[in-house]
Amino acid sequence: MESKSFFKAGVLALFLVAAFVISWELFWRSKGAPVSFNDDEALWAKSRAEIYLPSDKSTVFIGSSRIKFDLDIPTWEKLTGEKAIQLSMVGTNPVPLLEDLADDPEFKGKLIVDVTEPLFFSLGPQASSSALEGIEYFKNQTPSQKFSSKINHALEANFVFLEEGKYSVTALLEDLELENRKDVFRFPPFPKGFEVTNYNRQTFMTQDFMNDSIQVQRQTAIWMGLGKLFKTPPIKGDTLQQYFTRIKKATDKIKERGGKVVFVRTPASGPMEAGTKAGFPRNVYWDQLLSFTSTQGVHYEDDPGTASFICPEMSHLSPADAIVYTQHLVKTLSAGQGGSFFTPKFK
Repeated sequence: MESKSFFKAGVLALFLVAAFVISWELFWRSKGAPVSFNDDEALWAKSRAEIYLPSDKSTVFIGSSRIKFDLDIPTWEKLTGEKAIQLSMVGTNPVPLLEDLADDPEFKGKLIVDVTEPLFFSLGPQASSSALEGIEYFKNQTPSQKFSSKINHALEANFVFLEEGKYSVTALLEDLELENRKDVFRFPPFPKGFEVTNYNRQTFMTQDFMNDSIQVQRQTAIWMGLGKLFKTPPIKGDTLQQYFTRIKKATDKIKERGGKVVFVRTPASGPMEAGTKAGFPRNVYWDQLLSFTSTQGVHYEDDPGTASFICPEMSHLSPADAIVYTQHLVKTLSAGQGGSFFTPKFK
């Protein structure tokens, strides 16, 4: 009798758990939430392991969030006939990623480096922490972690509620509107429709987000608030020259092995772009970066087809504009400016 009671209790517990999971999943789907993957170290490490494809079969992308939104991977792969390997990280200085690839003797491929000046030229430890953590995870990833990531992929591909950054208890508690206390900074939660991430690590805004002016204004206010909060002066003078030297050392290593490197400046608009231009004049930062490293660069302002983009929240392109931007980027890189990056295989 006692064993039957335990069995019934177990069945009841299983039923309650299943009912909760199904109800929770249906609740978020009823609100239009799409499937999105956790953009964590495991997903990044999966992409990092793909960089050893032949140079005519793939291109690696590093940067911060703009190139994750602005590069439409299906468009890139259709026009070039090669794989796009997305290694960019949100809110991150990509120079540690550049150095990691430079120090890997097996990487001899093509690399595109996205430059978002406030992050790219930041020497603050917070701007590099995600990159260093991802690199460390990749180098020390265990077989069990790799196996777990495959299981997680299979589950995340089918269940909306498994995206920890949005639907975990911790994430939902962070949605509460609480004011920052003195000397305590609480990173503001993004609207849930602002960023959805595919398994290839491309990120995009949902149509519901772009149609909702309140959500867009909230995200815009977050960018403006963060800009006011972090007021570290841009690096200049000898510090900037030493930084250029550091970058040149990394790009030279890749080029000496037969690899190719291109810097890109993706679009931004409104007060955010105006503030960036004021703090990081193009002739001092972008132009000198290309000149000092003897590296090709593609700036969105130099192409009439991309110069007038308006970003919904000032900093990232809509999915539709990302397709157009990617088309122009492929065209520019295949035109032989500063040395042909590749020969596109238009399909």
